Amino acid sequence: MSSSEIAHDFSPHLRVYKDGRVERLEGTTTVPPSYDQNTGVLSKDVAISASTPCLSARVYIPTDTTINNHSDAKRKKVPLLVYFHGGAFCLETPFSPMYHNYLNSLVSEANAVAVSVHYRRAPEHPLPAAYDDSWTALEWVSSHSGGDGPDDWLNTYADLRKVYVAGDSAGGNIAHHMGLRYGCALKTKTSDWVEGIDLRGIILVQPFFMGNEPVGNERTDQATRSLLVGLWHLACPSATDGCDDPQINPEKDPRLSSMGCARVLIFVAERDVQREREWLYRDLLVKSEWEGTVEVMEAKGEDHQFHLFHPTSNDAVNLMRRFVSFLNENEIRHG
Repeated sequence: MSSSEIAHDFSPHLRVYKDGRVERLEGTTTVPPSYDQNTGVLSKDVAISASTPCLSARVYIPTDTTINNHSDAKRKKVPLLVYFHGGAFCLETPFSPMYHNYLNSLVSEANAVAVSVHYRRAPEHPLPAAYDDSWTALEWVSSHSGGDGPDDWLNTYADLRKVYVAGDSAGGNIAHHMGLRYGCALKTKTSDWVEGIDLRGIILVQPFFMGNEPVGNERTDQATRSLLVGLWHLACPSATDGCDDPQINPEKDPRLSSMGCARVLIFVAERDVQREREWLYRDLLVKSEWEGTVEVMEAKGEDHQFHLFHPTSNDAVNLMRRFVSFLNENEIRHG
């Protein structure tokens, strides 16, 4: 018998009841994969792991460039973007209208293939489940490096020597950790499959970072900080150091210099409570022994995830334009 007693109330986002039941109050609407006439992008849903039935992805291809206009012999493979959605590790899916529409636009503008990962969510599956699922998704992507992987679209259209990982909010946090795991695996040779992909860059859109000591906007927006701290503890109850756990506070992570790509792009929103954390992350990367380049683009007067809530605004359009150019810079430089 279910209980109506609330253990954790994060309204208007979600509630957790004492019997373990989770009531998500947002991000539950889904749309099926489709051919999007506005962008010419085709999508489908795929299973990634038989041992983890909850782990899947929505795959996107830009049909006008990859299918309709080229024969098999002349078709040029395009970059592959692996995307991790936000939602404090607890909310949203790749199948929500907001993320589905955004990936349609991004794939169309960038002329890239995208894999939008549906990882297991907290609190039913606390961290590190989302990290482990995302790592498994990258391994699944790498299985296509010989052109004989389980998904025909990746075999045919994706250039696995031009792989990017990206995410917003909690997804940005995940993308950061995938870059670290990839770099560490390359150095230690603990995962043979990492040689099957070339991770060119990481894009973090207002990533979810935190720390025990408030900084910047966290001091003035204490209500939002309190919400994020609570959601972090819900997502990762095993974090004995609270918000100074290396999973949420990069400043406490000794592995930063192991970032496994040459380029990192961070999108910051001026009014975002985590703004200073994201600038600090940039400084930490620069001061570490990592030899790559990091760029920050800040949107003045904007708040967290503005690009998803108002995708046609000038700032969102500028964010998309920079995102796309980052994905295609290797194309421009090397032809």
